[in-house]
Amino acid sequence: MKRYLDNLVATDLQRKMVMLTGPRQVGKTTLCRQLMERFPSAQYLNWDVATDRTILQRQTWAARIRLLVMDEIHKMPDWKNWLKGVVDGQPPETALLVTGSARMETWRQSGDSLAGRYLPFRLHPISVREWCEQQGSTPAEALARLMERGGFPEPCLAATVEDAESWRRQYFTDLIREDVVEFSRLHEITAMRLFVELLRERVGSPLSLASIARDLAVSPMTLKRYLDILQALYIVFTVQPWHRNIARAILQTPKVYFFDTGLVRGDAGVRFENAVAAMLLKHAHFRQDAQGKDIGLHYIRTKDGAEVDFALSEEDRLTHLIECKLSDKVPHRALTRFANRFAEAEAVQIVYELRQEEHRAPVHILDAANWLRDLSA
Repeated sequence: MKRYLDNLVATDLQRKMVMLTGPRQVGKTTLCRQLMERFPSAQYLNWDVATDRTILQRQTWAARIRLLVMDEIHKMPDWKNWLKGVVDGQPPETALLVTGSARMETWRQSGDSLAGRYLPFRLHPISVREWCEQQGSTPAEALARLMERGGFPEPCLAATVEDAESWRRQYFTDLIREDVVEFSRLHEITAMRLFVELLRERVGSPLSLASIARDLAVSPMTLKRYLDILQALYIVFTVQPWHRNIARAILQTPKVYFFDTGLVRGDAGVRFENAVAAMLLKHAHFRQDAQGKDIGLHYIRTKDGAEVDFALSEEDRLTHLIECKLSDKVPHRALTRFANRFAEAEAVQIVYELRQEEHRAPVHILDAANWLRDLSA
């Protein structure tokens, strides 16, 4: 399946090194293989493969290749200084593509800066827009499939739901056993696994690390480190409350969502909210990476408990207020309240099961699948 970043990455490889990150098994290697077919000669080297590792360490890859793909090199000691030397010494006709599952800029010693030497892209799971474009389905069919399977390519393309669930069980086991242990101590794996299990049941709710810390008998600072690891590995992401004062926004309680909607434990409403969150983040990251826009994803909540599920901002200005509903077409009271307060923002209530769209000022009641199809990615 061709991915939404295919042409963009191919174009930018003509300009600079491209660094492609994203969750495990989101399709990075497949995208690389497809891009390699566009070049007259290309080579793929994976740090996790012993023979490839030797070639990388010695820098003895094939001469005169037009594309060199290097996977998981963030596991190499002092990888940034090493990569800087490769970029500076590589002939200009050779394109460089670096990929990795973890946020490589976060979890390794930085060494010399790579600023100005690369273009970053984050590959996300499949969205309504991408499924419609690649599979020719209707938005409603696409959203139903993503709600059932999640957006990772293998379960989404699987022949049966049972095959998708089998993939997910193994995926979750591998995440904890292999990826998480890379950034934490072995004896912490049990606590980390319990933490992830608790997060699966708290999707879309303001996250109290202090409360969970008491349940797990660990310190809130330990859980904060666990959460950082889970974010760095693209297992979960947080949505911060909107506030023009950035410091205050950071101090307030975030909400947590999973990149893989299939990992969510909850009713259809919770899974729908997680699916929307993942697609909104993909939209924001696409506009950041591909268009250079300052796009942010937030939620709004007041001290009296009034809340709107999501808000999009651009250049410190709210552009969209978004409330998710399974079937309720009555305008959400808090959405109406904030729509009147932030008149410059478009207020939409996206409904999973909706017979007719309406505009009940100041709120647009819209079909969720059609609205999600029109996001940037």
